[in-house]
Amino acid sequence: MRSKITFPLLFLCFTLFSIASVNAQDEELTTDELFLKARTAAFDEDNYPKAIELTLKALDKSPSYADVRIFLGRLYTWTDKVDSARVAFNRVLKENPGYEDGSLAFANLEYWNDNSEKALEIVNNGIEANPKSENLLLLKARILKDLQQYSLASNTLNKLLKINPKLTEARSLGESIRNVSARNQIGVDYEYVYFENRFDDPWHLASIDYSRSTKIGSITGRLNYANRFASNGTQLVIDAYPSISNTFYAYVSGGISSSGSIFPDYRVGASLYANLPAAFEGEVGFRMLSFDEQTWIYTASVGKYISNFWINARTYLTPGEANISQSYSLNVRYYIAGADDYLSFGVGTGISPDDNTNNILYQDPYKLKSSNISVGYRMSVKSTNVFFINAELEDQEYAPNTRGNQFSVGIGYFKKF
Repeated sequence: MRSKITFPLLFLCFTLFSIASVNAQDEELTTDELFLKARTAAFDEDNYPKAIELTLKALDKSPSYADVRIFLGRLYTWTDKVDSARVAFNRVLKENPGYEDGSLAFANLEYWNDNSEKALEIVNNGIEANPKSENLLLLKARILKDLQQYSLASNTLNKLLKINPKLTEARSLGESIRNVSARNQIGVDYEYVYFENRFDDPWHLASIDYSRSTKIGSITGRLNYANRFASNGTQLVIDAYPSISNTFYAYVSGGISSSGSIFPDYRVGASLYANLPAAFEGEVGFRMLSFDEQTWIYTASVGKYISNFWINARTYLTPGEANISQSYSLNVRYYIAGADDYLSFGVGTGISPDDNTNNILYQDPYKLKSSNISVGYRMSVKSTNVFFINAELEDQEYAPNTRGNQFSVGIGYFKKF
């Protein structure tokens, strides 16, 4: 009977001794050594309870060690102990007002928990103490976008891009903001198209548009005018960019014309965009142009910000009775300053349904080959005035085995207010 009792007692004593020994070893470690062990437990072992225990021991040794307490707040954040995280971050910022890492961690906590107004207050205090902090400025722009304060978000990104013009995350966010919120904007543009062989008369295209931001995104009304085939025509188009979430937004478009010989009788289109990790953007969608018959075109694109560059590859696929017509394009922007200051370059093959210059050619019964190259420049003045110019050269097969060059140049201006 004694042996049956002795073994469990010995095992219990050994266990208690082992725990006491580990605790004694931890007590002998410095604050930094405990901090390092806590990080290893969190990141390498995925053991957050152990990481929290080790971090608390480190804080017992050094209660005012800001970085350790911020890490504790982050551990509480990751384990959904939001109130405990707030206590940790509040203490850090009370002892170290405007501390950059503490402000960033606390503001992120409030932003992730749908408390953007509080997050903005925290991040503003952090920026006041660290006016050139790229992380705080980028987070502020995200918060302002969430609050639908798009103008202030764009101004924050412009300030950030002056500090670091190569910050791709800022450019990606700026493009997302610009797409879902045009604020109030009115614009005009004109394009002249010259044909080497195909037509005797040049084409003239012009448009005027007005955009306004709404709670769900921007809406644009555009009146297009064209003179081609020695005839005049107009087209009314409505475009919208509804915001779905921080990741997704959409494009929806519809248009009707006064003359099917100058523009399609009517057109519709839609795309779903996704802001992806690593400054990528993806899109899938469709366009439909109605002439005597309806033409359905499907599109997909992927874009990527790399330093000061934005690169976008796109395809349009048009199913036919015998085959699928394919169009491809590659467009590159080099940003000189903000979202409206860049040089552009493009190459492509085939016709784009989004190009008012050539989409009328979708009614041509022949699926003929073409290739094009384009350059452009966009410049903002005092951020609210934007001027642009572009030129394109296209080598087009307009009849079987018959080719001709087509040259176009366009200019435009729009005002934000």
